[in-house]
Amino acid sequence: MSTTSKEVTTTSKEVHQRIEQQQAINKALDETKNNIKKATDEARRDIPHYTQLVNEYQEETIQAARQIADNYLESQREIINSFQSALVPQIEAANRAGLSNWTSPRNVSEQHARLVSAFADNTIAVTKLVNSAMFANLDAFKRSVQNARDNVKEFSRIGVNSKKTFEEVSRDTAATTTTTTTTSFP
Repeated sequence: MSTTSKEVTTTSKEVHQRIEQQQAINKALDETKNNIKKATDEARRDIPHYTQLVNEYQEETIQAARQIADNYLESQREIINSFQSALVPQIEAANRAGLSNWTSPRNVSEQHARLVSAFADNTIAVTKLVNSAMFANLDAFKRSVQNARDNVKEFSRIGVNSKKTFEEVSRDTAATTTTTTTTSFP
């Protein structure tokens, strides 16, 4: 077998191997792409479920805040009523004897009721703040996912451009080597 025939056979085998390698790589990348598509489709199908969970969380939080406030108000009502029924007559009698009216159980009860009302209002306000913070974090997460997607796209573009440059340099180097080899041997 001559040198030229060997070179052609070797080149033909190399080309065939490269083609097979490229097909295997393409197949693996296509399978990966299909797996990603399946995973994202599945995640997309779960969105209504996650939305429902967030809504349920908010409803439960609001309901719990309301129940906490209601329970607190009822316990305070019972304490105040008990306090008033037991001590009001004695304290009012003492106030009539010359003490100031600011220690009156009615005044104390009114001030306490205002504090309880403020506590309930603050509980509801804090619940609203927690929900707002949760949505702000969801928005920030959404922006970070978008940013990551944009960055990955840019990195892919850079990789493709680098590969093209590498191919061009390899071709130029091979052409220069072939030209040098050809001119070296008459």
